[in-house]
Formats: sequence, C-alpha cells, structure tokens
Amino acid sequence: MKKIGFLSFGHWSDSYGSQVRSAADSLLQSIELAVAAEELGADGAYFRVHHFARQLGSPFPLLSAIGARTRAIEIGTAVIDMRYENPLYMAEDAGAADLIAGERLQLGISRGSPEQVIDGWRQFGYTTADGESDGDMARRHTLVFLEVLKGEGFAKPNPRPMFPNPPGLLRVEPHSEGLRDRIWWGSSSNATARWAAQLGMNLQSSTLKDDESGEPLHIQQRKQIEAYREAWKDAGHHRTPRTSVSRSIFPLVDDRDRAYFGRDGRDQDQIGFIDANTRAIFGRSYVGEPDALVRELGADEAIAAADTLLLTVPNTLGVDYNAHVIESILKYVAPELGWR
Repeated sequence: MKKIGFLSFGHWSDSYGSQVRSAADSLLQSIELAVAAEELGADGAYFRVHHFARQLGSPFPLLSAIGARTRAIEIGTAVIDMRYENPLYMAEDAGAADLIAGERLQLGISRGSPEQVIDGWRQFGYTTADGESDGDMARRHTLVFLEVLKGEGFAKPNPRPMFPNPPGLLRVEPHSEGLRDRIWWGSSSNATARWAAQLGMNLQSSTLKDDESGEPLHIQQRKQIEAYREAWKDAGHHRTPRTSVSRSIFPLVDDRDRAYFGRDGRDQDQIGFIDANTRAIFGRSYVGEPDALVRELGADEAIAAADTLLLTVPNTLGVDYNAHVIESILKYVAPELGWR
C-alpha cells in the first residue's frame, strides 16, 4: 500500500446529530477536512459527485478551493458521472482546477450509478443516440474528454478574431500538461476495468461491484485489478498504472468511536440489485480495536493488490471527528499494513 486518502460523499442533513446541516456546511467543511487530512499526513482528499441529491455536486469549484488551501495532498473525485458532463467544458474546468492546485488533481470518472431522479442526465440537456444506452453515452463523453486532454489543436481559428491567435488549430484552454495521465475510471466490472486499461486510465474500484463470481468482494476486486493490469500490459502503455479500492474502516480507540460504531453489524458483504438486471456485492465495514483491524485488513486481497486505499468517511459527524478517524487509521493501523 503506497497511498491512503479519504473519500467523502458530502452529505448534508438537518436531522438530529448532524454537524453538516446545509450545502454551505458541506462545501466549507470539505475544504477544512482536506486541510486537516494534509496536516495529518494523509495522501489524498477525494469526493463523490451526485446530482439532484443533498450531497456534493459540481466538483470543480470545491477542488479549486482545496487546491488553493493545500500544498501537497492529492485532490480527486470518485467519481464524476460522465452522463451529465459536457466533455469540452469539463476539460476547461479540470484544467483550471489542476493549475490552481499545482497539478495535483486525480479525477475519477465513470458511467455513473443509480440516480435520485429518472434519467437525470436528460434534465442536463443530454440525450442518447439511436441504439445507445446511457452507459454508452457516458463512455462516448469520456472518449471526447480524454482526447481533448491531450492538448492538441482541433478547432479552426476565426480569421478575424477578437484577440491574436497562435498559429494552427486551437485547443481548449487552459490546458494542464499531465492531467491526462491522472484520469481514473470507476469500474464495477472486469470488462470495464479492461476497457479503462486499454485507454490508459487508472482504476478505481469502490465498495460495491457487479457480482460476477459469487466470491467475497475483496477477492473479486483483486481479480479485477489483475485483469486490469494484464490489459494494461497488453495495451503497451509506458507508465505504471495506479489502482485504488475504497473501504469503510473505523478503529475503536475512544468512547466516541464505541458510541458511534461499536455496534456496527455490517461485518459481512451484502448482496443486492442496483437496478433491475444488475446483481451487486456491497463491501462490509471494518470496525474494531486497531490490532483486530490490522489482522482483518491484512487478509483483504484487494487492499494488498491496490496501491491506493480510499477511506469512506461519515462526513455528517463533522470535521473534528472525521479528522480523528483518519488520524487513528494513519497512526494505529496503516503502518502495520505497510504504509510508508
């Protein structure tokens, strides 16, 4: 294991006990948690993007703000739903945010997950082509996005522009050199993991996956990572790819931890359906004393196979408590698993 970051969905709620009661709370506390995580020595601050939900939505203002407040921590998404994205406008936003952050963005993108509304991407102005599924559309948007990130000119300049143009075809600006190599694909299947490898994207595997074999999640994810790396090798890419898995991990080190999570019963993977046709396996939570967690996590084959671990955090419990959880993992658990 080389890197450990946190992953926040950015929920907000005015329910009893919530420390995140509005969209403003969610955004501002996300910035503060990233700053705190950097001070603690964490490697990454990642955020999930959902639309039509009381969670984090448009990621680039948030990533830019974090980039301006931090100096070293990786800043990323896991993931942006490409069904909702204009690839060229996204390339502009991503380039600007990456330059503000000093080229620290790690952007996870995907075809998306079940939504709060029916075909929400239609409300954003996008339609599928004849015979195309919404997943196909997301991958089409992705191909355009990846091509634009290369930084090559493609647009014919106006012969009478408002401002002088450089010679040749024009590209989307601002362009951030190297961002193309820091794009990740959030994959729920072995097939899309191989597709991501062929295109030279890094791999993110979440706490849920298509149940393709009936085996425990960590074994299926380890096999997914192996399939991805084999496809990467076959594609002939020259750089070393990165892979991440997400986990819910809560060391019990004080009375607050025991009150919040001491009775967590999600110690087994769960099976469910994320739509009418897709059977999925949902990963367990890891809760316990640090020594017990070290033993259990040491047996997780996907954590051993990946180079990056993303810790899903209960953001509604506030910045101080989530910083405490991150610190407990970095101090008592991660070193025993080979981190640094």
